[in-house]
Amino acid sequence: MLAGGAYTVLAPGAAAQENPPLSSAAADGKALFDVSCVSCHGRNAQGVEGRGPSLIGVGAASVEFQVSTGRMPMARQEAQAARKPEVFTRDEIDQLAAYVQELGGGPVVPAGDNLHADGNVAIGGELYRINCSQCHAFSGGGGALSSGKYAPSLRPATDRQIYAAMLSGPQNMPVFGDNQITPEQKADIIAYIQQTLKDDGDPGGLFNLGRYGPSTEGVAIFLVGIVALVFASLWIAGKS
Repeated sequence: MLAGGAYTVLAPGAAAQENPPLSSAAADGKALFDVSCVSCHGRNAQGVEGRGPSLIGVGAASVEFQVSTGRMPMARQEAQAARKPEVFTRDEIDQLAAYVQELGGGPVVPAGDNLHADGNVAIGGELYRINCSQCHAFSGGGGALSSGKYAPSLRPATDRQIYAAMLSGPQNMPVFGDNQITPEQKADIIAYIQQTLKDDGDPGGLFNLGRYGPSTEGVAIFLVGIVALVFASLWIAGKS
């Protein structure tokens, strides 16, 4: 007791601060948060039941994805937040991300806009087909899920948004932390999406039917084939 009392008197600065000071960027982010986000996510981002979840521990990556894609702020509660034009500027997004990061930590997207410069497209394609194609489709066009939810198209997504989605797992998407998919593998997947799914032509011809896969192609072939057979049958019957 004497040793503890002496330590408390002689080293008062060692006591933990209840509210550590925020950095300049995080302080600016808090000002934005208090105006645009507090009604749903609550004071200090601890969440409001029935309105919005707690942001403690989600990290800057979640802010990067949700805010840079315009999904947040949401106009109303729906089955899934839809992509919209972003409300905040790039600097404001960084400030909000800094505030949420300093509140509770969490995953962070690497700096820079080009995150696939060193990616291997071939390896990325294999990883994409194993981990992503079940929901986002082989063409990256997305697809329907249950209960009104869906996997969005990857075509408008930037490198940072794809990386942030893998780290944060928005909506029904699973979280792919660095222990599941390494940063190098994430770069490979982004390289495949950006260089193959977005930029490649259509080897089958000019009419890609949305690149949604064999379902739409099968329907188109069936309809065209049936129509052709009907007209052929009528022509044969008329000639006979």
